[in-house]
Amino acid sequence: MFEELWERATSVQPPLTDIWVVVVGVAALLLTWSPLGYRLVRYLATLLHEAGHALVAVLVGRRLSGIRLHSDTSGLTVSRGRPTGPGMVATLLAGYPAPAVIGLGGAWLVSNGYAAGSMWALVVLCALMLLLIRNLYGLWVVLVTGAGIAVLSWTATPEILSIAAYLMVWSLLLVAPRAIVELQRSRRRSRRSNRSDADQLAGLTRLPAGLWVGVFWSISVACLLTGGWLLLHA
Repeated sequence: MFEELWERATSVQPPLTDIWVVVVGVAALLLTWSPLGYRLVRYLATLLHEAGHALVAVLVGRRLSGIRLHSDTSGLTVSRGRPTGPGMVATLLAGYPAPAVIGLGGAWLVSNGYAAGSMWALVVLCALMLLLIRNLYGLWVVLVTGAGIAVLSWTATPEILSIAAYLMVWSLLLVAPRAIVELQRSRRRSRRSNRSDADQLAGLTRLPAGLWVGVFWSISVACLLTGGWLLLHA
C-alpha cells in the first residue's frame, strides 16, 4: 500500500496547455475574490496560516501548545517561550505569507509535472496538523480537507488531477493577498482593540503595523508573480 501511494505521489502528470493554465487561473481568481468562494478557500488559507506560525515557532525553539480553527475562518496558534525577541517576531511574521509560500512550492512541483505530489504534500500537512489541533471544529476542518484532497488525488485521472493541482496552486497564490485586504479592512474597523499579527508585530518591534502589512504584501505578491511565471512557463 505504501509503495503504491509513493508511486502515485511521485508520478508525473501531463502539463496543461498555456490556455488551460490561464483559464484555471481566472477560475481561481473568481473563486478567491468572490465573497462565497473566498469563504470556502479561506478555511484552507487559515489552516496554512496557522501551520506557518506553528512551523516557525518550532524552528526558533518555542514550545508548541496547539492550534485552534474556528467557524468564522479565524485561527489561533499557541506557543510557549520568550514573549519578545526575534523568535516571537519570526513566529508572528510567518502566518499571512504562509499560503503564498506554500503555493509557490506547489507551483514549482506542478510546473515540473508533479501535480499529484503537490496534492499529497497537502495531505501530509493535514495529517501533521491533526496532532496539533485542540478543538473539535478545527479537527473537522482538517479531516475534511485532508480526506477530500486524498480521495481526489487517489481517484482522479491524470488530466483531472493536473487541473485540480493548478487550481489549488493558483488559489493559494491568490488567496494570500486577498486575506491581507481583509486584514487591512479589519484594522480600519477596529483600530483600538485590534490584535492582528501586524499589530502584535508593531508592539514587539516599535515599527508601524502598516509597515508589517506592507511586508506581508511584498512577500505574497512576490510569490504570486514567481508562481504565476512558473505555471505559465511549465
